[in-house]
Parts: sequence; C-alpha cells; structure tokens
Amino acid sequence: MPSYTTSYTKETTLRVAKRYRNAKRAYLLVNPLQAKHMPVSPTEALTMMRTLGEGLRQEFPGARLVLGFAETATALGAAVASRLGPDCAFLTTTREAGEGPGWVRFLEEHSHAAEQKLWGGDLDALLQETDTVLFVDDEISTGKTLRNMVAQLTRRWPALGEKTLVAASLLNRVTPEQEEALADAGITCRCLVRLPQEDHTAQVADWTVTEAPPAVPQNLSFRQETLPGEGLLDPQKTLRIGAYDSSCQAVAEAMLSHTLGPVETLGKTLVLGTEECMYPALILGERLERLGAEVCCHATTRSPIGLCDAPGYPIRSGWKLPSFYEEERTTYVYNLREYDTVIVVSDTKKTDLRAIQALASVLTCKHLIYTQGEGYVWKLSKG
Repeated sequence: MPSYTTSYTKETTLRVAKRYRNAKRAYLLVNPLQAKHMPVSPTEALTMMRTLGEGLRQEFPGARLVLGFAETATALGAAVASRLGPDCAFLTTTREAGEGPGWVRFLEEHSHAAEQKLWGGDLDALLQETDTVLFVDDEISTGKTLRNMVAQLTRRWPALGEKTLVAASLLNRVTPEQEEALADAGITCRCLVRLPQEDHTAQVADWTVTEAPPAVPQNLSFRQETLPGEGLLDPQKTLRIGAYDSSCQAVAEAMLSHTLGPVETLGKTLVLGTEECMYPALILGERLERLGAEVCCHATTRSPIGLCDAPGYPIRSGWKLPSFYEEERTTYVYNLREYDTVIVVSDTKKTDLRAIQALASVLTCKHLIYTQGEGYVWKLSKG
C-alpha cells in the first residue's frame, strides 16, 4: 500500500488513550496533529491534511467526489477535496438527525455512536461526473465499516461499482489479508502513515482513568451581534468544495473585520470547533495565524475518553458539556489551557446558549466569542 510522504511518522501522528467504559474497544487512537482532541497549530493541522489531498490529486486527477467521515474526518475530507479543485463535490457522513428517503444509514460498529448517515439524494448525478470516489477517514483499522458501506451503496447505486474507489486516511492499520478483502470489494488504500495492526488493549489496561466532570451552565451575560454574510454552508448535503471554502473564508473575514478587532489585541487564542464542525474553525485559525496571532485549534467531541496524568498520556483534562446541537446529548472538550481569547465556531442552527454557558464556566480566558451557523455572534468579557 503506497503512502504519500515520509515526513509523518507513527511518533508524530499517534497517541493511545483509554476510552471511558466502552465495551466495544478499550482504546482510542489520538492524532495530536488533527485538531480534534488535542490543541495544535491550525496551519500544522491543515498542512498535514492537504499533504494527503495533494498526493491523491496527483494520483487520481479525475476524482470529483469526496466523502468525509464524521466526526473526526470532516475537516480532513474538506481539506482533501480542496486540493482537487473548486468543482469537486464534497459531503460528509453525519450522526445528526437526517430523516427522509434521501438518507442512507450504516453502522460504524466499534464506535461509541455507531449509527452514521449519508445523504444520497445527489449520488446519481455525482457519479456521472467522476471516475474516482474518495472515502476519507482519519484512521482505517480493518476496513470492515467501509466494505459494508460500499456494498450497501452499490446495491442502491450500481454505478458506484464501476468507479475507482479509494480509502484515503492519515493512518492505515489494515493487515495484508484485510487489504486483500478491500481490494476484492474494489477498494484501494492510500495513506500518509502505514502502521502495524496492534491491539493496544493491554497497554491501556494499566492506566487508571477518571471520567470528565460536568461543566455546569452559568447565567453569564453575553452581548449578541449579527455577523455580516450568509453564514456557513452545510456539508452534510452535497456541495462544491469551492463554495464551502468560500463560505468558511467569508465567515473568517467577517469575524476579522467586524468582531475580533486588531489581531495583536487577541493574545494567546484558541479557536474551537464543535463536534462535526471542524473545518471552519481551522480556516479562521489559519487566517489568524497568518496575521501573526498565537493560535491553536481543536474541537468538542462525542467521544468519552478517560482522563489520566500518566507520563505521555494524551488526554489529561476534560469536561462534559451539553451539545451545541442537541440538548439531551453529552459532548466533551479535552486539554483546555489558559488563553486570552477563545473563539467558538459552530454551524449549529440552535440559538440556545446552554452549551456556551457551560463551556464559559470552565474556560480560563479574558474574552469568549461564539459564532453560530445562522450568523449570530455572542461575546463575553470575563475580566
């Protein structure tokens, strides 16, 4: 299986954490460069993602359809699609509510939230535009989820079976036998880093972990503003990556022009995405970094990960939060640090402030800014 670069290695892209009370798989692989569970420079994260995209562009120039897997690979999928040209079609799977005949459901069996959905309403037309379909995920361990998904999709859209199908990932751990099974299903693998398929269960068994405590919402006084422009587009339904990139850049520009003030006043800054919404936060973070700000990015997540202060353990602190999308859902944020400014970028349509009130209660920062998908911004000065 070809990998596209030798500049990324196991040492730079892999940490092992212990899932909290997950009977399906005891451990979680954490990529410290991916801007999901651990804070990292947005430029560094996007450079890694675009490196995979550039390799795919050179090898599969006819690819015009990219599917990114929720929740961890949504930004990765967008970054890959952006290397293939503005007309490349892009969509993500989702764990959000999707009802109606256009949605396809499939299972990611080892996950804490196993059911995923894919919008298939445009697939007939999209398959006519491309000779290659790229399925983009952060990690491929066995290939079983993808094989099952492709079989399911091909039964409904037979034209998919006539295309070159590529399982593209940052990390790939499939065995030669599993790679052969993928090939038998018409799927070829490409990655940045090839890893052996190690079972880390024994490694994490020695770690004593604790559950992230709940962050309690506080009735803090936010000031509301309206952000110019049309807000963020929704990649859960098919769009052209050029349009999605433009909407992310437009929100970043509006934040810079109307909300944030001079970059030199921001100080140490965190740009935080929410669950499946990672790419817009990275784009804003990259813009700020290019202007000279000290920035890192990561995102909230549905993944319950154990906290531990053992040497080298990647998830050392964390909090439970209400979801920005669904009131009854629990999400998490890990490895928060002390910042001057925190900017939360979400594509939620909800204007309820319960989640941001809870997050505000555990942040150590002077200024908190929250931008929401419909184009509203809330500001809080904490002193």
